[in-house]
Amino acid sequence: MEDEETMPTSQGMLNSETTQHKILIPVLICLALTILTVITFWSLKDCGFIHFDDDLYVYENDYVQSGLNANIIGQAFSFSSELEKKCGWAPLTWLSLMLDYQIFGLNPHAYHLMNLLFHLMNTVLLFLIFHRMTKKLWPSAFIACLFAIHPLHVESVAWIADRKDVLSTFFCMLTMGAYSYYVEHPGFRRYFFVLLFFVLGLMAKSMLVTLPFVLLLLDYWPLQRFQEITGIKPSAARDCSTYPIPLRSAFGIGVSTIKPDHKVPTEVFKLLISDKQKKKSKKKQAIKETLEVKKPADPEYKWSLIYPLLWEKIPLFILAIFLSILEYTDAQRVGYIKNEAFPLGVRIGNAFISYIAYMGKMIWPSNLAVFYPYPKFLVPWQVLGSVFLLIVITLVVIWRAKKFPYLATGWLWYVGTLVPVIGIVQLGMQAMADRYTYIPLIGLFIMVAWGVPDLLKKWKYQKEILLASSALSILCLSIITWTQVGYWQDSITLFDHTLKVTDHNWLAYDSRGAAYKDLGNYQQAIEDLSRAIEIKPGYIDAYNNRGIAYKDLGNYSQAIEDLNRAIEMKPRFAEAYNNRGIAHKGLGNYRQAIEDYSRAIEIRPDYADAYNNRGNAYNGLGNYRQAIEDYGRAIEIRPGHVAAYNNRGYFSLKQGDNISGCRDARKACELGNCKLLEVANIRGLCR
Repeated sequence: MEDEETMPTSQGMLNSETTQHKILIPVLICLALTILTVITFWSLKDCGFIHFDDDLYVYENDYVQSGLNANIIGQAFSFSSELEKKCGWAPLTWLSLMLDYQIFGLNPHAYHLMNLLFHLMNTVLLFLIFHRMTKKLWPSAFIACLFAIHPLHVESVAWIADRKDVLSTFFCMLTMGAYSYYVEHPGFRRYFFVLLFFVLGLMAKSMLVTLPFVLLLLDYWPLQRFQEITGIKPSAARDCSTYPIPLRSAFGIGVSTIKPDHKVPTEVFKLLISDKQKKKSKKKQAIKETLEVKKPADPEYKWSLIYPLLWEKIPLFILAIFLSILEYTDAQRVGYIKNEAFPLGVRIGNAFISYIAYMGKMIWPSNLAVFYPYPKFLVPWQVLGSVFLLIVITLVVIWRAKKFPYLATGWLWYVGTLVPVIGIVQLGMQAMADRYTYIPLIGLFIMVAWGVPDLLKKWKYQKEILLASSALSILCLSIITWTQVGYWQDSITLFDHTLKVTDHNWLAYDSRGAAYKDLGNYQQAIEDLSRAIEIKPGYIDAYNNRGIAYKDLGNYSQAIEDLNRAIEMKPRFAEAYNNRGIAHKGLGNYRQAIEDYSRAIEIRPDYADAYNNRGNAYNGLGNYRQAIEDYGRAIEIRPGHVAAYNNRGYFSLKQGDNISGCRDARKACELGNCKLLEVANIRGLCR
C-alpha cells in the first residue's frame, strides 16, 4: 500500500522534470542560434553606407531625414509620393528607416545592427514555428541555423537599402506563427492576427504576395490538414481531445492544450508497477485499448478537406492579387519594370537558369556578388539543362510526396516564392540577386533538414554521420559568411570584390566610380565610369556621374557635354539638370544655371538641393531676396539641410538681419557646420 501511495508522486516528479527538460532545450537552442549569428555577422558594426541605393534610401533622402511626422507618414503610405517614385511602395520599410534616422542620425553602424536584429528575430522565430508545427527539435534547429548563417543571406542583412527583406520576413514569420495557433483552434480572433501580420508584411515588401500559397503548403505538411487518417473510430477521435499532446499528434489530430480535468483510467496505473520494459509495453497496450484504435492506414486526400482550406485563405489571396496588380501598374508607371530591356524568351531562359544557379550557390556558395549582369547571350545547353533538372526534381518530388511530404512542401516553397522575382517580369537590370533567396531558401533547407536523416536512416552510424556533417557544414558556412560580410565594409571593397567574381559588370564600375568621386579621387572615378560606358553605352547614370566628376575637377565644358548626353537619353532626369546647372554656374552662366535648376524642380518638386543651388545662382545675380526664399524652401523640404541654413544665414547677415542670420548660423552649427557662427561671433554680430 505504501508503494502504491508514493507512485503518483514519483510519476508527477518525473513528468515535471521532463517538462522542464523540454522547455530548457529549445531555450538553449535559441541562445545558441543568437550567439552563432551575432559572431558570424559581428563585423557589420564596422561597415558604412554603400554607394548603391543607400543614398536613395537614407543618406540623400530628404524624407527619411525629416524624421517621423504626420506629413512624412502620409507620404510613406501614398501611392503617388516622391518616396514611392524613388524606391516603390513599402511604407513600413520607410517608417523603420525614418525611426532609425530619428534615433541614430546618419550613423551607418546603427542601421546595420538594426538589420542584424531583425535577422536574429527571424532566425529564432523560424526555429520556434517549425518546432511547434513539426514537434521535431533538431531538424527545426538545423533549418534555422542554415537560415541564420548562409552566405546567400549576407546581402539581405548587410545592405541597409535592403531593410525591406529582413523586415517583411519578420512579419512573414509572425504570420506563420499566428497561423499555427489558428490551426490548433480556428476562430475569428486568431485569424485576425494572421490577416494583420500578412498586411504588415505586404507593407514592408510586396514579395510576400506568395505567403498564402506557403500557408497552403504548410497545410499539406507539416500540419497535415489535406489528409484524413483512417483507422480511428469516431468516438476515439473525439476522445483524443482529452489526451496529452504526444498522443494526439501521433494520430495526426489537431493539437490543443491538455484539459485540466483529464483522468487516466485506473487500469493504466495498475500496469505501471511492473519492471521498466514491461511497464512500457503494457502502457502502450492500455492506451490502445482505451482509444479503440486500429493501426493507422495511409493518408487519404479528399477535395472535401482541401476546399475549406482554400476558402479560409480567400481574404489573403484577394489582398495578394490586389496588391500585385497595384504594384505592377505602379512600377510600370514609374519605370521600375524593364521588360523592354530583354526579350521575353531571354527572360524565361534566364529564369530557368536562375532556379538552378540559386540551388548551386546554396550548396556551394562561391563568387557571390551584389549585382549579376545579364550575360551577353544565353547558352542553349544551359537553358535546356536547367529545364531538364527542374522537371526531373519536380517529378521525383511528386513521386515521393506521399511517403516524404516534406519534399513537396520544401520544393514548391522554393519554386513558388521565387516567382515574383525570378525575372519573367524584369524588375531592375540584374539577371539574379542573392537577396531574392532570403525566404525561398527555407524550402530547400526543409528538404535537407528532413531528407538527409531519412536518407541515412538505415546507415549503421547514422547519428554520428549526421552530427559530424552538420557541424562541418555550419563551420564552413559560418566562415564563408564572415568573409562575405567583410566585403560590405565600404563601397570600394564591395565593388572590387564584385568585379573580381563577375564579367562585364557595368553597374559595378559605375558604382565604384561614384564612390571614388565621393572620396575625391576624380581621375580614378572617370576611368571607372568610362569603362562602364564602354561596356554599356546607353547607361545614363554613368554619364551623369562622369559629368559630376568632370565638374568637380573644374572641367565644366566636358561635364556639360556628358550631362547633355544623359538628358538626351532621359529627358526627365532631374539630377542631371541640377548637375548641369552647377556646371553652368561654374562657368558664370547664372541665368542658364537657373533655367536648369528650375527644370529640375519642375520634375521633382521636393528637390531640396536644387532649391539651394538655385538660391546660390540668384545670389550670383545679386537677387538676395529670391535667394533667401529658395534657401527657405530647401529647409522646409529637408529640415536638416545644413548648407541651406548656412547660406540663408550668411545672406541674412549680409543684408543686416542679424537676428535671422544668427539663428540660422546657430542651427547650422547644431547640424555640424560652425564656420559661419564663429565668424559672426568674431565680428560681434551674434552674441
